[in-house]
Amino acid sequence: MSNQHPHYSEAIALDYLDSVKKQFEYYKWLGEQTIHQLPEDALFGQINADSNSVAIIVKHLSGNMLSRWTDFLTSDGEKEWRDREEEFENNIRTKAELLEIWNKGWACLQKALEELGTEDLGKEIYIRNQGHTVVQAINRQLAHYPYHIGQIVFIGKMVLGDKWKSLSIPRGSSQVYNTDKFAQPKHTEHFTDDQLKQKQ
Repeated sequence: MSNQHPHYSEAIALDYLDSVKKQFEYYKWLGEQTIHQLPEDALFGQINADSNSVAIIVKHLSGNMLSRWTDFLTSDGEKEWRDREEEFENNIRTKAELLEIWNKGWACLQKALEELGTEDLGKEIYIRNQGHTVVQAINRQLAHYPYHIGQIVFIGKMVLGDKWKSLSIPRGSSQVYNTDKFAQPKHTEHFTDDQLKQKQ
């Protein structure tokens, strides 16, 4: 893994790493808030045999995370020990088991991100023998995971109907939300900060 791609300035690199950490944390929060809203039996329901339950999506996300982010800089992102086909078997039985699998994947991802330095961003890593800079590999997963989190949120909305608690700007509140934002002086903050503060 000695190939090094063009240099990223230190300030841009630090800003990038901070931003991707917050974005991953934000989508983790969206998924968790949906899972916690759903009754346990709704986590395992499938619309049809070809659709994925929330539990299947969680298994797939966690399996992908463990494969991609374990030894992130030094081994191929598609590990020999990964059983991707098994990730799509609907065999989780409890919410507690589901959350354990969910947290294991996210912990692996977060640990790998924390260990990255700005000097690593231009390094080349491989996924199924296909070369990616570290930035490209991060961006690949930052597109993949929200795709599946969106599926979880969609299922949550369909199941809960009018009992769904909005995780973004509620319908009918856009004008009030924008008025509040534009009443503040121009400032710099990450777009996820408001939501992530709710965790504290």
